[in-house]
Amino acid sequence: MTRVTEIRYVGYGVADLDAEKAFYADVWGLDSVPSDDGMAWFKTPGHDEHHVVRLRQAPENRIDVIALATDSRADVDALCAKVAAAGCRIVNQPHELTSPGGGYGFRFFSPDGLELEISADVARGPSRELVHWEGVPVKISHIVLHSPNHHALVEFFTDVLGFKVSDWLGDFMCFLRCNSAHHRFAILPGPPCLNHVAYDMLSVDDMMRGAHRLKLKGVDIGWGPGRHTAGNNTFSYFVTPGGFVTEYTSELEVVDFETREPTVYTPAPMVMDQWGIGVGGPQTLPHPHANPGLFQAAEA
Repeated sequence: MTRVTEIRYVGYGVADLDAEKAFYADVWGLDSVPSDDGMAWFKTPGHDEHHVVRLRQAPENRIDVIALATDSRADVDALCAKVAAAGCRIVNQPHELTSPGGGYGFRFFSPDGLELEISADVARGPSRELVHWEGVPVKISHIVLHSPNHHALVEFFTDVLGFKVSDWLGDFMCFLRCNSAHHRFAILPGPPCLNHVAYDMLSVDDMMRGAHRLKLKGVDIGWGPGRHTAGNNTFSYFVTPGGFVTEYTSELEVVDFETREPTVYTPAPMVMDQWGIGVGGPQTLPHPHANPGLFQAAEA
């Protein structure tokens, strides 16, 4: 079945480009990727995905694009046809990409107006084996979105993009997989926007060591450390200078993509955090608001 198979990167427009660049390079633990387009590109050191973050100067803080992977150019073409048939507006048809790493892909607006990209044949980047206690990210783990019609967006991800439902938290949060990871996306009610981007760490020790580095750099935990029930992953949430929520996570459950049967968990404090010892909570993180520029193509 033609489907999305992985997350590639998230592109941000930020009002204070220097502060956001410094966060990802000096605090979060990413490596800079050379480019000559006036934007800042970063990759994780522990994986060969060419880049995971793109930053550009913008009048206001916003999500520009969320880029996803599929397995082949034929899959790119097939998914473009499915997206168009679902009634989504195509920003650009499948073409050779000129961004760092190249590849072949297209962009479109989600039903909520966020710009998405699907690509294949993007060049792989350098990677190295991470060391226990190093405390830097391996790769993007998952992305959580808000939607004013979250059930419809879940249907779009499953029926059009090929995701499967792993679990529900009550009736308001759905965890979706596109490979053997328990979830690569989760969908919540709310205005159309990003909730957070999570990064896999080598171990729970590395999550804690990363949190320690952020503390030394003056960035405190917004919520955590803790362990969720759906996915069984550990978590610590932080906020970038631009107000975007980022997460260090580890030990996300590995499942069978084809056969996993969903569980519906009843929301409760010890379901949200099985440890129950962390500071803060979802209410202490930035409140969601509609992403600026919905249904407006960002700079490519």
